Amino acid sequence: MSKTIENNIRLIVGLGNPGKEYSGTRHNAGFWFSDELAKDCGVSFKKEAKFFANLCKINLNGHSAWLIKPTTFMNKSGQSVAAIAAYYKITPEEVLVIHDELDHDAGSARLKMSGGHAGHNGLRDIISALGTKDFLRLRLGIGHPGTKKQVVDFVLGTPSRDDDQKIRESIQDGLRVVDDLLAGSIQIAMNKLNSA
Repeated sequence: MSKTIENNIRLIVGLGNPGKEYSGTRHNAGFWFSDELAKDCGVSFKKEAKFFANLCKINLNGHSAWLIKPTTFMNKSGQSVAAIAAYYKITPEEVLVIHDELDHDAGSARLKMSGGHAGHNGLRDIISALGTKDFLRLRLGIGHPGTKKQVVDFVLGTPSRDDDQKIRESIQDGLRVVDDLLAGSIQIAMNKLNSA
């Protein structure tokens, strides 16, 4: 486990669906995070067809990483992650995936290494494409509608003003540990974020 915890993050993947109709939905919380991180680093996304993604390179305290937003739909996210990881020889342990999380309340931001997909189609496809569950996840809580039948409409719906503000605040919490992640201080980042 110590080997996994010490890897520098070299690829950050924000999950979401492309298109204006999805931009404000809960399922796009990973895109929101990526946009904020790019803005903080003073860089802009560029479409790269061979990686099925919009991407840019960020630099923090002497460490750099690729930041991508797949241009495929959520359930094909792995296509983009696998393509860029193969091209730049990035291992799964050097990948951070940011995604919306139904099992946590809006406003929660938690780091987790490895694990299943819990029904999240983006995670499911990335696990399939990489052939492993062993990558880091930043889970941005969006809350749960209460029943499984409501999940699709809920994640593809727009959060209330209150929940939107909470999600935006959790994104800021997550942004504060990105420099630790790029430096390989993953356990430190987990301690900071998960105890907050």
